Amino acid sequence: MKAIRSISWSLAILLLAAVAESLVAQTNVNSSDWETFRPEGEEFTIVMPKGSTVDTGPFPYHKMELNTRLYLSSSRPGPLLAVASLSGIKSNPALYSDFERFNSYVDAFKNWFPAKARGKDAIAKLTLVGNNTFHGHPGREYRLTIGELSGVAHFYSTRKRFYAVVVLNTKKDDSLQERFLSSFVLPDRTEAPKAVVAQTDNPSAPPAASGARPAQPNGDAPKAEGNSTMAPAQAQPGENNTESNPNVTAPQTAKKGPISGGMLNGRAIYLPFPEVPPGNASGVVAVQILIDEQGSVIEAHAVSGPQALHAAAVNAARLARFSPTTLMGEPVKVTGMLTYNFVR
Repeated sequence: MKAIRSISWSLAILLLAAVAESLVAQTNVNSSDWETFRPEGEEFTIVMPKGSTVDTGPFPYHKMELNTRLYLSSSRPGPLLAVASLSGIKSNPALYSDFERFNSYVDAFKNWFPAKARGKDAIAKLTLVGNNTFHGHPGREYRLTIGELSGVAHFYSTRKRFYAVVVLNTKKDDSLQERFLSSFVLPDRTEAPKAVVAQTDNPSAPPAASGARPAQPNGDAPKAEGNSTMAPAQAQPGENNTESNPNVTAPQTAKKGPISGGMLNGRAIYLPFPEVPPGNASGVVAVQILIDEQGSVIEAHAVSGPQALHAAAVNAARLARFSPTTLMGEPVKVTGMLTYNFVR
């Protein structure tokens, strides 16, 4: 009996010690001195707890190598405060849209950040909350969960870099979250950004996730910074140079309808993998798509395959990228099919 009572007391003491350690860690973050953080080479300013760490290094993403910087304040079991800075996907509308660039960065963050925050086996779950334009820079707000930690992540894209401002904790702390997120500052963007979320019904899906495979994969990603290869500008239908003779009226060119491209998996220059939804569904999903004159998917809908996999396949198809197609020297829309093979 005495032995059982002794074990019970020991367990109680250990439990109280764990609770006390958690409270101390929480109090230290809330009450310790904070400092204004202006890292050299960055565009942002933020207030973080003193003693925050800095981690830099390359991160391979598709055929690119991204430059990553992580400014982190973390304690066990929490909270975790971080600013992630990524670069390497050049802002180049001739090759891909701002929307595709933003989604690629979100996907790279999802693959890179969890290991930095909680070890190599950690997995992040992102849920879109909404758009969050900040000082003219396009942005989004997500709910983020990594293991026992949950909170929010604000993503912003500038011409040079991509930033993720993250607050995670084991319990809700609105004052800490507000203090950290509200201190993040970017300089005003001088011109209005192009919308990065208007081209999809569900922008929360990242552009490339493991688990499912296109039936005929061709996973070339957007070109990285420093690549001097540039896509030539395409002439627009009906565009003529009448400057030399203003009395000449430019002829009106009839707008051509989309041409049929058949099966398009092998023609994609960027074909991300869809996320596999929970459940036991597997099989091949066919998605009918419409590609605009610049090579972006503007319409997508599933036409066959397991119903439970339709949304994941459509979300991935919307993020595919193709080279522009021309007919008699003029860019045209293309309609065709993408297929995705989901295997458990």
